Amino acid sequence: MDYRQLGSSGLRVPALSFGTATFGGSGPLFGAWGHSDETEARRMVDICLDAGVTLFDTADVYSNGASETVLGAAIKGRRDQVLVSTKTGLPMGDGPGDWGTSRARLIRAVEASLRRLGTDHVDLLQVHAYDASTPAEELMGTLDTLIAAGKVRYAGVSNYPGWQVMKAQAIADRYGWPRLVAHQVYYSLIGRAYEADLMPLGADQGLGALVWSPLGWGRLTGRIGRDRPIPAGSRLHDTEQFAPPVETDHLYRVIDALEAVAADTAKTVPQVAINWLLRRPTVASVIIGARTEEQLRDNLGAVGWALSADQVATLDAASDVLPPYPHTPYRQQEGFARLNPALV
Repeated sequence: MDYRQLGSSGLRVPALSFGTATFGGSGPLFGAWGHSDETEARRMVDICLDAGVTLFDTADVYSNGASETVLGAAIKGRRDQVLVSTKTGLPMGDGPGDWGTSRARLIRAVEASLRRLGTDHVDLLQVHAYDASTPAEELMGTLDTLIAAGKVRYAGVSNYPGWQVMKAQAIADRYGWPRLVAHQVYYSLIGRAYEADLMPLGADQGLGALVWSPLGWGRLTGRIGRDRPIPAGSRLHDTEQFAPPVETDHLYRVIDALEAVAADTAKTVPQVAINWLLRRPTVASVIIGARTEEQLRDNLGAVGWALSADQVATLDAASDVLPPYPHTPYRQQEGFARLNPALV
């Protein structure tokens, strides 16, 4: 397993990490993803550790805390062998104090996560979504308090707008507080919007990308194609309304390219899709998830080899889309492109 620095921090993370949203799954979304109990979760952790996957990602909102509880049980007795990442900020109830990132809510949420995980600290805490009702000064000050107390080692965000990331970094610099070092983002061959703003921002500001849903919400598993509709057992039937959208023609164009490269490399479609991501700038770790041991072992096969330059070019061309304004003219007009060739 390759290990990489997480952004500008000293923390080294594996190129592949394991997402535990399938642990203890319940409800219309997480229940459809999977519902591994403690025994199954412990087996998944065993396989990951044997492969060098030491980072496990969860969130308090995953099945109302059940994912954290099951993960805590699965790593009991070997906490020093793993890195634990969790997220908070999304609603955990209907009360006014059950959502957001206010100082009171954030401290209470972290303490609750620590109890469920059975640990005294998390290695990486990520704010799960931008909370417009909490001033950035309050958020960054609270993260500083949690880090100083030893309850959090490093801080990051997830699904954040770029201007708010930059504002948070500027505030941290102003007051001498710890900077954000990670951004957990959606990024895949059928979802490359991350590249337009957030990737160059991450490179400039020292944020390593932790990639969620690298297989495009289950669309790049190799089970879907031009002549293969969504199979009966796919979770997409129940969860597609929550998924990042993709045009059908674009999806099939990418799948065609993936299948061609997979045949050329004797790898599976998911392995090729993940390997492509591991080559991208700022990507520190790709979060893989699995309902079964077979799925997990297949995803682990995405490392230990490399796509050729021609294969990367094939995937790049098939997945390329014109970015939205203000990026469009830098791709379409020579004068704009000459000013900023790195953006083309």
